[in-house]
Amino acid sequence: MKKRYILFTLIICGIVALIAYRISANSKASGPKNAQRTINVMGVEGKVLKAEKFAENLTLSGTLEANEEIQIRSEISGIVESINFEEGKKVSKGQILFRVNDIELRAQLSQVKTAQQLASENQRRAKLLLDKQAISQEEFDVANADFESARAQSDLIAAQLSKTTVRAPFAGTIGLRSISKGTYVTPSTPIANLVNTSQLKLTFAIPEKYVSRMKVGTSLTFTTSDSKEEHTAKIYALEPQVDIATRTLRMRAIAENKDDKLYPGTFANVSLPLETVKDALLVPTEALIPIQNGKKIFVAENGKAREVVVETGARTDSEVRVLSGIKVGDTILTSGVMSLRNGTPIKVNLKN
Repeated sequence: MKKRYILFTLIICGIVALIAYRISANSKASGPKNAQRTINVMGVEGKVLKAEKFAENLTLSGTLEANEEIQIRSEISGIVESINFEEGKKVSKGQILFRVNDIELRAQLSQVKTAQQLASENQRRAKLLLDKQAISQEEFDVANADFESARAQSDLIAAQLSKTTVRAPFAGTIGLRSISKGTYVTPSTPIANLVNTSQLKLTFAIPEKYVSRMKVGTSLTFTTSDSKEEHTAKIYALEPQVDIATRTLRMRAIAENKDDKLYPGTFANVSLPLETVKDALLVPTEALIPIQNGKKIFVAENGKAREVVVETGARTDSEVRVLSGIKVGDTILTSGVMSLRNGTPIKVNLKN
């Protein structure tokens, strides 16, 4: 009986020893992992905020238009007698562009001139007779009216005759003509387009929230779709009211085009300066995380990532101006931010 008791005791002690060994082994195996988990930190890049000069620009779309543009037409009907311009060439103000045959009008003018001379002589004689009281005032008035009518008729024919010669109303470049010598033209017949491109108008519209910051004389820059070269223009006119449908305000700027590099009708990318801030806080766009009510950013604080809700303003291609939520000297995190949580241990690698 005593031997059996000793055997049971030894078996129980063995089992207890085995359990203790397993517990000790498991503790040793899991201990380093837990320790590693508690000291594991995430490597991120960061930037120390400092005040910077920032020019806030509004990026818009616009259209270039000719400073002056008309479609040349004849004011009277007739046969084109001569064409005095070359297609696509520059013309000066007052230059003769084409002439319409004026033979009939010259004949009519000669006829009315003769009638005017006769009426003038009759009026002179009537005046002499009126002075001698040989005729009544009524008879003199009739002779005088005939003279005035003949003179008016002469002026009318002379005015029509002057319209047979069509001149350029301003200097510019004339386009492709749609007539030939001998063509019968009327006031509805298009002849060619005359465009002044020494200066170009740039038309664009801004959102209504920026209207109060606009004024005549503001300079801006723009590029066209066919070139990256920057051109300058100056605002010279604003619409007096905001468009109700689009909630925008249209305005125009004038740009010099001395080298003829710009063409009317082309698209323009406009960069309109709004204000220059001397102490702006700029953060890289990749540092911002969109949230339901705005944007947030992570800053480094005591070796951990801290989540901050920020208010943003204008942006450039790579940076965004932050208006509130952070301050000068804060270290903002710029990489791996999507994997961060509030309080995540971090190791920051600062970059310029």
